[in-house]
Amino acid sequence: MPPLEPSRDKKTLRRQLQAERQSLIDRHQRAMHLQEVLRVWLMARDDKAIGAYWPIKGEFDALPALYRWAEADEERCIGLPVIDKQTKQLSFQMWFPGCEMEEDAYGIPKPKDTPVFHPTLLLVPCVGYGNGGVRLGYGGGFYDRTLATLQPRPYTVGLAYSFGYVPWLQAEAHDVPLDAVLNEDGVAWQRPLPDALPDEHARS
Repeated sequence: MPPLEPSRDKKTLRRQLQAERQSLIDRHQRAMHLQEVLRVWLMARDDKAIGAYWPIKGEFDALPALYRWAEADEERCIGLPVIDKQTKQLSFQMWFPGCEMEEDAYGIPKPKDTPVFHPTLLLVPCVGYGNGGVRLGYGGGFYDRTLATLQPRPYTVGLAYSFGYVPWLQAEAHDVPLDAVLNEDGVAWQRPLPDALPDEHARS
């Protein structure tokens, strides 16, 4: 039977993509490929503080790759998001394997009593993604609200599986586009670097 045509209604599309992600028979293999893509991509970065997420609903688990990344340099640290139920924004607390965890206001595990830290790089889970860094999340708007106010703003990288690409997906007014998207096949999209300033002697 051919796959379902992705719905143009975002609520329905979210359900479709989540159901497909959780039913993938090769999800482990895809995850292994994405682990490698992420590890290689991080080698070109000089970040010391990376914000990640605790995987739910079949999301890709970036923590094994990040643990290996952190092992290579004692100054590197990893953090997980904590949702403020009042502001509906995220803060980040340091995480390490074996640290004590507790559930947040939405039942998602978070580090217990570890220091708050500010990531320079933020890994963002995607239900789906479109062109130009457009992300389809769960509809809560937590990342968009956080990124709209977080200063300095971290570099944002969406993590997704390739089936989640929706070419017609459009950003809404409140959406904050991602800076890059990685999937199991490699770099799906990355914001071009600003053009270098022209040479002084070339100016008229």
